[in-house]
Formats: sequence, structure tokens, C-alpha cells
Amino acid sequence: MAILECSGLSIGFGEGDHRNEVLDDIFLSVEEGEFVAILGFSGSGKTTLISAMAGLVEPDKGGVIYRGKQIDGPGPERGLVFQSYSLMPWLSVFGNVMLAVDSVFADKPKSERIELANHYIDMVGLTHAKERKPAELSGGMRQRVSVARALAMRPEILLLDEPLSALDALTRAKLQDEFAEISQKEKKTIILITNDVDEAILLADRVIPLTPGPKAKLGPEFKINLPHPRDRGAVNSDADFIHLRASITDYLMQVGLERGMESDELASLPNVISLEQARQKDSDPTKNEANGESLRERYVDFSRVTKVYPTPKGPLTVVEDFDLKIKEGEFITLIGHSGCGKSTVLSMASGLNSITSGGIILAGKEIIEAGPDKAVVFQSPSLMPWLSAYENVMLGVEQVFPTLLSAERRDIVDYYLSIVGLGDAMHQTANDMSNGMRQRVGIARAFALSPKLLLLDEPFGMLDSLTRWELQDVLMDVWRQTKVSAICVTHDVDEAILLADRVVMMSNGPRAKIGNIMEVDLPHPRSRKDLLAHADYYAYREELLDFLEAYEGGANPDQEQLLSIQKKRAARMERQSKAGNPAA
Repeated sequence: MAILECSGLSIGFGEGDHRNEVLDDIFLSVEEGEFVAILGFSGSGKTTLISAMAGLVEPDKGGVIYRGKQIDGPGPERGLVFQSYSLMPWLSVFGNVMLAVDSVFADKPKSERIELANHYIDMVGLTHAKERKPAELSGGMRQRVSVARALAMRPEILLLDEPLSALDALTRAKLQDEFAEISQKEKKTIILITNDVDEAILLADRVIPLTPGPKAKLGPEFKINLPHPRDRGAVNSDADFIHLRASITDYLMQVGLERGMESDELASLPNVISLEQARQKDSDPTKNEANGESLRERYVDFSRVTKVYPTPKGPLTVVEDFDLKIKEGEFITLIGHSGCGKSTVLSMASGLNSITSGGIILAGKEIIEAGPDKAVVFQSPSLMPWLSAYENVMLGVEQVFPTLLSAERRDIVDYYLSIVGLGDAMHQTANDMSNGMRQRVGIARAFALSPKLLLLDEPFGMLDSLTRWELQDVLMDVWRQTKVSAICVTHDVDEAILLADRVVMMSNGPRAKIGNIMEVDLPHPRSRKDLLAHADYYAYREELLDFLEAYEGGANPDQEQLLSIQKKRAARMERQSKAGNPAA
């Protein structure tokens, strides 16, 4: 018998013309001890669904049935963990967990309640921090407190509403492992809301997509028959994992295309040159000197770049002897654990951060200050919220193309906003746009400056996985037409491979430097679907996962270990070439 069921669940908000029908006719049956992951786009109604299961939202039609009885509100048998931590800032870790224990088990002796709180604080690895307050904890630690608090209420069902989406990749991986362990140890029924395909496959017994709203419905379910425990490095070579991942991704991409805006007819881009291009036209060494070809091979040249920050405890060397040569038109991705100096390298290349020693040469000229020839797309696009998308892009275009006719500048803005899919929304204010739309504006603005170097600092890090896929495609489409030299900082292994000609892997900081460089010999133009089907894709992915694992926890592996990781990838690709098997 099912422990929890959704029967014909329909929920909407608002009245009349402003009515938003969020969920429509949802049917779901969850068995006791089962781990179910519900996967979907932002705005598809995932949080509304889990809130209804928790009894926080009353359905318009249908209902939620717990052990054969329709629920009429929240209950301690259904523990809920939100994306935000919702901790009492004046209470310690122990105090926050004890607050929940006291409310549910008021009839138990105090000693039992204290033991219960301590048990779950220990389970999530926070015994050493039990007296700290939330302000003294990292994001990952605060989320652990939320999990301990929910578990300490001894719920029969644990409801998880994207609990890890705000965390960095390493912390997220560690907490995924803890959820997997809790699922196996406690035999708890768990329903996880997530937008991460890998997270869903690693943890769940079933993965069920939620179609985009309005009137979102549950799509076809995917059964996950991989044995527990599931190791993220090991499953990368498992044929069933590869097949499941491709099937789920393909389905989500298909429904994403169906919900997306129809492509606009692109305006034509006028044949114009920027102010910077005009200044350099007669002096650009890559065009006018005999050694132009060799300079194109080192269009961007990092030479022993080092960055030292003063601290109360003395000088701190964040990046040391960073050496890299980038070809004109090459796309580089930088990857590594948090704190390894990726963003510091990018900020020095942009001219926004001074270089302590060494130097960076761009097109034969040393970088000493910021300028429009080095366009930066940050994690948050920093738009003027009261201006429209068109006006935000035009601000930069007017600075870079001051001698153009207004009609020509208009054509540039129209072109890039159209190419990023905002042709119909260019006059919408930034304040009224979703995060994904605002980041599209940021991408359009960067390319519209006609930069020599495009710098992207985790540009999609604040977005859900599915929106990130869409914008990665947008970025690839625009880059393919401009062929601007680009460096992208990312923590996402799949993003690093999808975008790059070379992936540069950084060692741990302090004194971080280049640990490994992987050339990605996959055909252009690239699509996610084609790459998932390519025999070599998972071999590249394995090398990056192995590299990150080697540096996990602050370790600094020796060169022999790093070389063995490269050889492992080469051997796998050779086996696959002979066998024609992507999981070989």
C-alpha cells in the first residue's frame, strides 16, 4: 500500500485574468521506503507540489492522501527541508534542532529529547559545531542543520525542496552522499524536488519529470535500477547510467523546446568597427607584422601571473606562476574547487584586479586596465533594473560605437538581443525579467561590445540546470558566429566540456596554479544531445571527475597521479574506439 498519494491534484493562484493554473490533474503514488525525485524547470510548480504534500497549500481539486486518509494541513509525519535554511539566528545548532524536537516530543523526558537531537546532529556531521550560531556556519553547514532538524522530528516521509541548489559543487556532492546514506540507514521515504539530472539519478529509485507550467503535469517516470551505494565516479562508466542520463536529458530538452519562444527573424548586423578596433586597425601586430601568425597562436598570453593579497597574518599568495597561451578564437574553460583562484585569474585578465607579478598580453598589448575590449559576464549580470533590455545593451554600444549613426547602433542591439532569444522582450524592464532572461541580456551586452576577449565568471551559476542548458546553447550559438577568444570559469564538469576547446584544471589554493590541461577533441558545432551520444564524452568527463576528486579536501596530488588520470582517459578512449561502446 502506498504511504502517500496525490489524487487528481490541481492548484492555481489568483483570480480572473490574473489566474495562474500551476498544477493540473497530478497523480502520484509513493511506496513506503521509496526515494522519488521530481525533476523540472524553474516555474513549473515543483515547490507548489511539495508544499501541497506538506499540507502548506490547499488544492483546488483532488488531494493528498497519507496512509489512506486525505491530509488537511501540516503534520510531523511529513518533515520538510526547504532550499532556504529558515534557522533561528539567535539559537545554536543544538538549539535549532532542539526547538523542533521539543515541539513534537513534548511528552518525552528531557534526557531522551537531548539524546535525539544529538543523534541527528552527529548524523549530519555537526557535533563539533553544535554550539555555533547560524551566522558562524557555511551554507552547507546551515543546510545540514535543516536536515538534522527535519530528521529529529522522526517523520515517516522526508520532503526535500531543492535543498542543495544554492550550494557549491563540492558541498552539494557531500550532502548528496549524506542523503543517500540517510535513505539507506533510516529506510526513510523521501521525495526530492530537484533540477539536477545527475542528483536525481544518483539518489532516487524513480525519477519523474514535471512538465513546464502553466497546468504542469507529471511526465513519464524513469526507474533507476542502479545498485546502492552509487558512486558518482564509478557510474560514469556504467552503461545503464549513460543510457538513463541520455534518455532523461533528451526528454527534458524536448519539452523545453516545446515551451520555448519561437525563434525570431534576426536583424542583419551592420559591417561596423568599434572605437577600440579603429584605434588598433593600423597597429594590430596580428594583422600587420610578419610574426602575426605566431601572435595569433598566443593571442592571450599569461606569463607567470601571480596574485598576492595582504592579510593581517601576512601576505597570502592566491595564484602563483599561472602560465597559459590561448589562440585567437579559442574557447577555454577554467575549473577547480572553490577557493582555487579561478575568478582571481579572470579578474586580472579583465584588468579589474591588479597583477602582483608576471603579466598578461592581449593581441600584443599588455593588459593594465579594464576596457570594452575585455567584456565580462558575471554570475549576476548587473543590469540597470529600471531600464529595458534594449536600453541596458545600448548603454555599452553607445560607448563603443560613438561615431555610428543611431540606426546602425540600433541594428547592433536588435541583432544581439534577437540572437539570445529576446527579440520579443527587448523592451521589457530588467526588473520584470526572470534570472535567465536577465543573463541573456548580459550575454547580448557583452557580445555587442565587439570585444577582443570574452570573460565569463560562472555566468549560469545562479540558474537551475535546465535554464543553464538553454543559455549554454545560446552562448555557443553567439560564440560560433563571432569566434571571439573566450575564458569561462565554471564548477560544472559538463559545462566545461560542452563549451571548451581546452579545459584548464586548477590546483587547490593558496598558491594555486595549473594542475592539468585537457584538450577536448569533440566536433563543432556541439549540441548537448550529440555529445551525450558521443563515445568519447564520458571519457573526458571521467578525467575531470577524477581530477576534482584528486584535489578534494585540500589535497595536492603529485604529477605522477595526474599523469595516471590522463592515461586512464586515453586508455578508455582507445578501448571505446575498438569496441564502439561508449561505456567501455
